[in-house]
Amino acid sequence: MRLGGTVCCGSPAEWETKLVESGFRAITAPFTCETPAEEIGRLCGIAEKHGVFIAEVGVWRNPFDRSEGAANLDYAVRQLRLADELGIPCCVNVAGTDSPAGWDAADRSNFSEEMYRRLVASIRAIIDGAKPKIAFYCLEPMPWMIPDSPDVYLQLMKDVDREQFAVHMDFVNMINCPRRFLDAEGFIEECFAKLGPYIKSTHLKDSRMDPMELTTVLHECSPGEGNLDFVRVLQIIDRYLPADAPVLLEHMSTFEEYRRAYDYMAIKAAEAGVAI
Repeated sequence: MRLGGTVCCGSPAEWETKLVESGFRAITAPFTCETPAEEIGRLCGIAEKHGVFIAEVGVWRNPFDRSEGAANLDYAVRQLRLADELGIPCCVNVAGTDSPAGWDAADRSNFSEEMYRRLVASIRAIIDGAKPKIAFYCLEPMPWMIPDSPDVYLQLMKDVDREQFAVHMDFVNMINCPRRFLDAEGFIEECFAKLGPYIKSTHLKDSRMDPMELTTVLHECSPGEGNLDFVRVLQIIDRYLPADAPVLLEHMSTFEEYRRAYDYMAIKAAEAGVAI
């Protein structure tokens, strides 16, 4: 697998230095459709020079926002078009919500039949608007938003009915109850067994449940700070995905945190007999 993450820095020269120091073999795009074309070209050239694969372009905007929804949907179209032009396989977003509480908020309406119909329509509109040939529009699963299970993801793919709609895998986001947490590796195996053929990019992080709470409290955390057995997890990923599949660490605040997580995963990969 191509293990990597996100490298954020100022100038392209500074970014190149951090990219080399990271050891990453895959990264999230350090640009958007609103970045000047010359800068995009320079950053892509740096990544290619160092054999680093740009695995995904992020959208991270809510197409159902009550004031900015139309603009956000247009941005998603432009991001998917950019990914296609650059040969980046995954353009990823979350489904979105009609809640006024935030772009990725937990809201009861997220699971309504009306929102499901609107979601299907929005995905079709984005793909039909961009008309990609190489890139795929994908949704990152969320604990409180569609898709929240592998079966729901499969049904959504069937209902959207577009070849360029595929899967972004974030199994920790779907570990949203004690049943899944207590048999996490079994659930992760189910995710990859059902969705493996459609996965374009994978996020890698850990999960922890607070044993002192009588109600369920689940925390996302960096690899090695939770309860997942990463020897088993890496073996599952390696079994179901191609050898060069991008697997990206995420949600760390500093370069040093990414570096520690990468080093930890490299140790676990060696224990698992998985090449990175």
